[in-house]
Amino acid sequence: MMPSSLYIHIPFCASKCYYCDFNSYVSTGEVMDRYLDALDIEMGILSREMNWEPLQTVFFGGGTPTMFDTRQSERMMNILHRHFRLAEEAEISVEANPGTVNAEKLQVLREGGVNRLSFGVQSFHDAILKKLGRLHDSLTVYHSYEKARQAGFSSINLDLMFGLPGQTVEIFSDSLRRMTELAPEHISAYSLKVEEGTPFAVWQERGKLHLPPEEDDLAMYNLLMETLEAHGYGMYEISNFAKNGHECRHNKVYWRNEPYLAAGAGAHGYVNHVRYVVESSVPAYIEGCQAGKRPVVEQEAIPEAIRREDTMILGLRMLEGVRFARFQERHGIEMRDLFGDITSRLEQRGLLVRDEVGVRLSRQALPIANEVFSAFLIS
Repeated sequence: MMPSSLYIHIPFCASKCYYCDFNSYVSTGEVMDRYLDALDIEMGILSREMNWEPLQTVFFGGGTPTMFDTRQSERMMNILHRHFRLAEEAEISVEANPGTVNAEKLQVLREGGVNRLSFGVQSFHDAILKKLGRLHDSLTVYHSYEKARQAGFSSINLDLMFGLPGQTVEIFSDSLRRMTELAPEHISAYSLKVEEGTPFAVWQERGKLHLPPEEDDLAMYNLLMETLEAHGYGMYEISNFAKNGHECRHNKVYWRNEPYLAAGAGAHGYVNHVRYVVESSVPAYIEGCQAGKRPVVEQEAIPEAIRREDTMILGLRMLEGVRFARFQERHGIEMRDLFGDITSRLEQRGLLVRDEVGVRLSRQALPIANEVFSAFLIS
């Protein structure tokens, strides 16, 4: 398969959140301009060196891509269109934080082809946002969302988090209520995971990070599923919900274990069964691009045995699961012949559902999906 998806990493933020381990930096406009110079070079080399099909999906992630000002945002979109052909009706997503958009910037993004925005809301309670190190408050969420609607965006995702410090089931329920009142087309909701190297990890080690008990975390997840289903959102992945026709096509490329291109500092790509990582340091990334080469610092050929496992583990994240025919087409072997014993055991435990087309997680497996995934790590 030739890739038809592209991820572009924009590693700039106004500040670093206490839970975040993504490749992001607080920087200046001058550095951002130099970064765009480098991105222009890398994407030109990438488009010439790789075989690819007209792009069906593009995702600008971060960091916060909307940290760019209007001029830089316009340039970001021009770089994309100069180096890559896009398919008709391609999905182009941009991540944003509340408070980092205005009417002029949103117009530039729309004119550049962006048709999907994703706002990192996380909570509608200001005290919770402060505990996370977020700079926005709940009122800013409403203002930014309204600006996006006025700019003509008809596909908006809002991110929500649960299991947060100081968060109760009641507080989370109120955030859910406010989010469904806004009625975005897509909602992503994640339980907090304390990542190594973050302030949260340091505070947890010192006994200063007080998280909700496990039973409350589970109650929040169950409440999430029930509430969003009642408001017309289809759950299509363990953390993602969408109204009809608004599933994120780009993320489904990842979950289907399909190839994708990637550019920008710290970006990860997957092409021809090879995973690659771009230099994460912004100064080193800029220097590498200025030398006229893609600053790829890691490459790993993924053996067939691992690819089969990845197809199961990533595919089972989706509620549709993994289809028998697609697995055989991708890997030249029937799923039953390779994973039959595993799927049978999980089915007997009520964690997998098998029908004539494939296997998928049961409802009761959703909160403990990682336990199911680990069963497929046999290599």
